[in-house]
Amino acid sequence: MNKLKFGETDIVSKFIMPAIIQAGWNSMTQIREQVPLRDGRVRVQGQMAVRTPVKSPDIVLYHKLNLPLAVVEAKKNKFEVGNGMQQALDYAELLEVPFIFSATGNGFIFHDKTSDTAKGELLETEISLAEFPSPTQLWDKYCRWKKYTQEQLPIITQDYHDDGSGKVPRYYQLKAINKTIEAISRNQKRVLLVMATGTGKTYTAFQIIWRLWKSRQKKRILFLADRNILVDQSRINDFQPFGNAMTKIENRTVDPAFEIHLGLYQALTGPGEEQKAFKQVAPDFFDLVVIDECHRGSAAEDSSWREILDYFSSATHIGLTATPKETEEVSNSNYFGDPIYTYSLKQGIGDGFLAPYKVIRVDMDIDLQGWRPIDGQRDKHGELIEDRTYNQKDFDRRLVIDERTELVAKTVTSYLESTDPMAKTIVFCNDINHADRMRRALINCNPEQVKKNDKYIMKITGDDKLGKAQLDNFINPKKAYPVIVTTSELMSTGVDAQTCKVIVLDQNIQSMTKFKQIIGRGTRINEKYRKLWFTIIDFKKATELFSDKDFDGDPERVMVVTPTGITEGGDTTDTGEGDTPFPEKEERSGDHIVGGPSAPFEEEGDNESISTGGDDNGGSDTGGGVSEPRKKYFVKGVPFQIIAQRIQYYGSDGKLTTESFQDYTRKTFNKQYASLDDFTKRWNEAERKQTIIDELANVGIIWEALKEEIGQAMDPFDLICHVVYDQPPLTRHERANQVKKRNYFTKYSDSAQKVLNILLDKYADEGIKEIESLNVLKLQPLNQLGSPMEIVKDNFGNKEGYQQAIRDLESEIYRLPAKQA
Repeated sequence: MNKLKFGETDIVSKFIMPAIIQAGWNSMTQIREQVPLRDGRVRVQGQMAVRTPVKSPDIVLYHKLNLPLAVVEAKKNKFEVGNGMQQALDYAELLEVPFIFSATGNGFIFHDKTSDTAKGELLETEISLAEFPSPTQLWDKYCRWKKYTQEQLPIITQDYHDDGSGKVPRYYQLKAINKTIEAISRNQKRVLLVMATGTGKTYTAFQIIWRLWKSRQKKRILFLADRNILVDQSRINDFQPFGNAMTKIENRTVDPAFEIHLGLYQALTGPGEEQKAFKQVAPDFFDLVVIDECHRGSAAEDSSWREILDYFSSATHIGLTATPKETEEVSNSNYFGDPIYTYSLKQGIGDGFLAPYKVIRVDMDIDLQGWRPIDGQRDKHGELIEDRTYNQKDFDRRLVIDERTELVAKTVTSYLESTDPMAKTIVFCNDINHADRMRRALINCNPEQVKKNDKYIMKITGDDKLGKAQLDNFINPKKAYPVIVTTSELMSTGVDAQTCKVIVLDQNIQSMTKFKQIIGRGTRINEKYRKLWFTIIDFKKATELFSDKDFDGDPERVMVVTPTGITEGGDTTDTGEGDTPFPEKEERSGDHIVGGPSAPFEEEGDNESISTGGDDNGGSDTGGGVSEPRKKYFVKGVPFQIIAQRIQYYGSDGKLTTESFQDYTRKTFNKQYASLDDFTKRWNEAERKQTIIDELANVGIIWEALKEEIGQAMDPFDLICHVVYDQPPLTRHERANQVKKRNYFTKYSDSAQKVLNILLDKYADEGIKEIESLNVLKLQPLNQLGSPMEIVKDNFGNKEGYQQAIRDLESEIYRLPAKQA
């Protein structure tokens, strides 16, 4: 048997899998082939997007399906046995497994991270097919490496929930679950998980709770959130398998008959003792408390919501957040410790699980130059305008200029009209008043759309019951309306807007936490509804925060705990508007604004008598946290103009870049080919030109976007020659005409010439892909000449003769002029 003749698939099925099964591995429960770890990064240009294909490990071996142990990478037998090791090590890093194998059918190279090199054990050894280790051997090694005790094993090995649909945790979710389970099995009492918005924090939390609950390590669990929508989405969706063991805490009653309790902070506590429902059960009633969005209400030590966690302090606490908060007053890491696992936005976009973004920065003249009233000028309501220079931060908070609002609305409308008028869009405004005026301006810019459906544009804010009633329709992919919503704070977090394609920032954002949460509204991917990326239209320079070192990294801990208390620990970017020292009043819940026991708390910006420590939020602080509200002036007649508009794309390095797609194509292409000669040689030697086109698409060259930018119906070959090597542009029709002028077809029979002329016209109209497929013979007008078999046999003798004729035709099409040859 000559193994050199076998492809990789045959090497796996005929040699590698038999060796693994012979070693005792169960093919049903312990072996998975072609495990899809990543979806493939989405690359965006213009209004187009493609996924970059990614490879999967050939084989992953498990102790149980929730406990991966080893990766096996196979290569053809013509390669050296260790040829796949570096690739396998990359997969092993994603899965965090210590055992890695490379194989070619003759044997294995075994890389063992558990080796004790201090005792002379080798990291890599060569073993035969018959020496492949058994499941017991690898599991015992793994347990010793992890230093598991017998008491830990029942918790560690508890299965995750399988609903039978084939859905399993993604690789990073499994890592988060396993790391948390392992930490708790070692009696760690506080655990922090940081996972970017849209990466499945709630599903991950469910699987953690399920495994702890099923193993009876944790018998009574409290899941805490600060918004009804978070609790209800969890109960109806991810937590549904808990069935009758689960309840939602309502009417300030904790029913001890249930084991899984889902509750709002607001439903459990309040300023009066009679409102502290959590005290209806003993402090040790719950074994586990899971805090969703833990950067919010309970993060501050002086929050009234923290008393719930303090009361159940004997329980294990797990904090979940996409944006851990680290300020001088609030610290997630101080309470929970450093994150046990972090999966960032950059990782999510790189893996293809999160949508990349492009940013359109819009600069207006008065925003940059500022505006000052003339002496004694009064606003529309007769108020004397304070004489000072008003800048971008003042607009729509201290000074309202109608023309500015109208220009923002026109710019957003123009973008949607030129792309997709039905793209779900969230416009973030400074306050409720601003959101209301923006709604009105957008309606006036979109009269025809509003006539079709008056819910085309809606204001969704905490004070508007009709607007809030449309929130579910906005986030429902199956519902077309509303399309555009204006908001202030209500939709900045906890809203699963899967098909949101446009985020408009006309709000002063200085808080990194808030910025991350707002960006998270667009990061979900929904391929069914063609949502692969999203656009940010920025009028307030908020996207400058993308360049901040803290944007996609762990925030620096700035709260310093000393034996005598808490001291300030340095500067932080996570301060300013959007964060308030009264978080229990800031949050909202479902169909009502949560304002505690007294009057409802309005959205930030309208309740400006509450000082949040900055000039943007009120007058001088009187020391008690209350200040006199500043007046807001309303002015008309100030012309605004857009003086600059810049489009930036999310680059492969995770940073925004302003380069054009032609620039990107040049840089990418030069990594693949050193010169024009290298490219033309590879092109001419390729049996199918489409193979090269596909290869380049896989590294992010979006051909349709490049054609759109160039503006001509050029072949991929000519696009490259023109964009990368500055060759004169040649269209497909020009190339086809050159072939016809050379009388190239005269060596064929009249009927064969007719076939080739039709194929040449097909190329001119539709491209090289069209003529490289035999299916073209089934299309008009070729199908009128006979069946594909008849056309091939009657005109070219056989299939090989026809394929040679196509190769010769392609050579003529791509023959270089004398000066290029």
